[in-house]
Amino acid sequence: MTGYAALKEKPREFLAATGLKLEEFECLLPTFEKCYQASVPSKPKPTKKKKQRNLGGGRKSNLASLTDKLLFASGL
Repeated sequence: MTGYAALKEKPREFLAATGLKLEEFECLLPTFEKCYQASVPSKPKPTKKKKQRNLGGGRKSNLASLTDKLLFASGL
C-alpha cells in the first residue's frame, strides 16, 4: 500500500487516489484528528456484566499515523 509520505511528493497521483488536492487533505487533517481522538474511548464504562475482552484488546491497527488513516478513509 502506498502511504501518505510517498504520495505527497506526487500531486497528480495523490489527486487521482483521493480526489483531493494536498492542501485540501491537510485542511481536513486537524478535524479528522479531533474526531478520531473523540472516538477512542478513554475509560471503560462501568457495566454489570463482565466484558469478554479488555479495553485495548484485539487486533492492532496496521496504519500507524493519522495521515495514513485519513488517506485510507478518503479513497485509497
